Amino acid sequence: MPDELGFIGVGRMGAPMAGRLLDAGHRLTIFDVSDAAMAPLLARQARQARSVKELASSVETVLVSLPTPDIVRATALDAEGVVAGTKVKTFIDLSTTGPRVVATIAEGLAKKGIAMVDAPMSGGVAGAEKGTLAVMAACSPPLFEQVKSVLGVFGKVFHVGEKPGMGQVMKLANNLISATTMAISSEAIVMGVKAGLDPAVMVDVINAGSGRNASTQDKFPRAILPRTFDFGFATGLMYKDVRLCLEEAEAQQVPMWVGSAVRQLWQFVNADRGPTSDFTTIVQCIEKWAGVEVKSRR
Repeated sequence: MPDELGFIGVGRMGAPMAGRLLDAGHRLTIFDVSDAAMAPLLARQARQARSVKELASSVETVLVSLPTPDIVRATALDAEGVVAGTKVKTFIDLSTTGPRVVATIAEGLAKKGIAMVDAPMSGGVAGAEKGTLAVMAACSPPLFEQVKSVLGVFGKVFHVGEKPGMGQVMKLANNLISATTMAISSEAIVMGVKAGLDPAVMVDVINAGSGRNASTQDKFPRAILPRTFDFGFATGLMYKDVRLCLEEAEAQQVPMWVGSAVRQLWQFVNADRGPTSDFTTIVQCIEKWAGVEVKSRR
């Protein structure tokens, strides 16, 4: 894998990942619509491209970390997008884009001889900063061998399939489970609080028993019990991931009774708290209905 890479989208997730590439000794050309987002990386000697096309004309490998499927598609396939670059050979999508959009992107890029690596990640901003993300790569085995050292900078790399889109299915399955544990843990703990239990004690008991999950182990202690609601993942993005998962399940004719209920709840939270709110604010919706507050007495 060449030492010189391009990175598009250096926001909350992209910035720490790009920083880790610099730490690993890679030369990096970056592009983002926000000058402020690029500034810290430019201070570390990253190069700035003036456009997506310019970036894709200066490096062979382009990584993208972008918020929505439409933005990823446009970045890849628009007339001034990656597909118009004169040097790029490999496009690595680190975003949660959805399998059907990824298939469209891969097909469009292939017409210009650009190979696609579908490589969404799980682990949040903290994982991006620490290099402990789970990377779910889907591409041909030879291409995986070429890119796995770069992806390994971000965390533990899994080759989940040979077809772009399979990484997306893996990510959506993971995030549906994450969204579900956040929803059901919030409901259960609000119920306990209304019955008179201390939520901090509840979290300790759950984490020592069979109910423990990533939400009770991480989200509640870090962002809900202290009432900071700053875990670092937006409600709008969580709702998007659940929606994409349910759309894929419907396309595959797989029933999702629980998933449908989870989608409805996240749709409400997205409307009530706003898409830019932290996704841990889901508990505030349930608190409001129950007339209690999840706050430790300690």
